[in-house]
Amino acid sequence: MRGGVEDLEPTRSLATGLPTAFFANDFTAGLVRAFDEVLAPVFGTLDDGDAYVDRRYAPDDFLRWLAGWLSAWPDERWPAERIRDHLPYARDALLWRGTLKGVEAAVRACTGLQPVLADGGGVTWSTRPLGPLPGDRHPRLVVRLDDPGGTVDRDLVERAIAEVKPAHIPHEVLIGGG
Repeated sequence: MRGGVEDLEPTRSLATGLPTAFFANDFTAGLVRAFDEVLAPVFGTLDDGDAYVDRRYAPDDFLRWLAGWLSAWPDERWPAERIRDHLPYARDALLWRGTLKGVEAAVRACTGLQPVLADGGGVTWSTRPLGPLPGDRHPRLVVRLDDPGGTVDRDLVERAIAEVKPAHIPHEVLIGGG
């Protein structure tokens, strides 16, 4: 298998540091070689551990697992390159969960498109108590997407928004043709 675990060469040997006397017979040398062969994938993974969490270098199967930890919406049919491109947005959606920035990042993560968001909420401050409340009387979130190619999966967008928006805010998704 090319590029697989079977092709790994030990980056270091258990024989390093053992006294030469241990290698006087073939049994000990063969045993150390066998351990080297079994432990090579472990040492290789540990040596390259930082590459596993870097989206540019992570193996495809690990990349899918990592995307699943960050969000619930990566589609198993997506090619690895699409996941690599959208993983930073999934991370931002998680970091900014509950905010408009988080909703925007979630939509970009699952579509690659820039949404236009309309929010009925607001924040204000006052030096006097009982001031007027900001925003609309009824909370709402409207997400608009231009989809000239007609490729947006509405169910996927709905799931992504539901995962990151505040639970008490109803939302509406409007997808146009461009």
